[in-house]
Amino acid sequence: MKFPKELKTKYKNVIIFKILLSARIMFYIQQIVLNNYFCLKPNVMRTIASSVSAYIKTKPYLSSALSDGIINLTSLARQIQPEIEVVLKKKVNRGAIVMSLKRISDDADFSRDSAKIVGVLKNMGDITVRSSLIDYSFSISETLLLNQAHLLKEIEHKKEVFYTSSRGVAESNIIVSQNISPLVDVFFKKEICHSKVENLSSITIKLPTENVTIPGIYYFIFQRLSWEGINVNEIISTSNEFTILIDEQQVSSAFEEIKKLKSL
Repeated sequence: MKFPKELKTKYKNVIIFKILLSARIMFYIQQIVLNNYFCLKPNVMRTIASSVSAYIKTKPYLSSALSDGIINLTSLARQIQPEIEVVLKKKVNRGAIVMSLKRISDDADFSRDSAKIVGVLKNMGDITVRSSLIDYSFSISETLLLNQAHLLKEIEHKKEVFYTSSRGVAESNIIVSQNISPLVDVFFKKEICHSKVENLSSITIKLPTENVTIPGIYYFIFQRLSWEGINVNEIISTSNEFTILIDEQQVSSAFEEIKKLKSL
């Protein structure tokens, strides 16, 4: 059976139209995919950059090294790549991490903040160590402050003793020298004592007055102690000094680590 010429031409035109339509549809699909890819790519880069920045902020010594330009960015990128990939839950190009590190090291604000922290630590004042301390924890009561006043009256002329206290919402801690522990037991015998920790030592650190305006000082110090496995039992602070209580067996290590901060 032979088709008329007009029908053949019409059928041929329909096929050509379908081919052209399919090609145009494919072209638009490709454009959409490419546009989405290039739109998403900057977001991916920002995610990598923010993840790297967050990681560096948890490592004060890396922050200082980056701001001083004394660290190999490629080597650092290779080391932190697994952790960044865990955070982002996907493979990350090492070059993108290097670029993020480069931007961080070139960031003037970042460098300035790191330098301020190091500057405060270098200007730390005296470091005072005391030993043979006991840490009491009492529930807040109507008679607690009165009993503290009685204790202070009793020891006001004993210059060699150590006494300090801190008050929270539901409990109050009192740290005293071991030799006045019997007095505490007498004056606070009717108070509810949650804990009594003995064989503690304190390290008191004086900081420059500008420490109150610079974020990250305490984090820097406590992270260093944490890296060395030093447990802090108690923290007591004023505007320009703070005291930490630690086990007597760790006081030497803690003192050395804090002293090293002055030579950064």
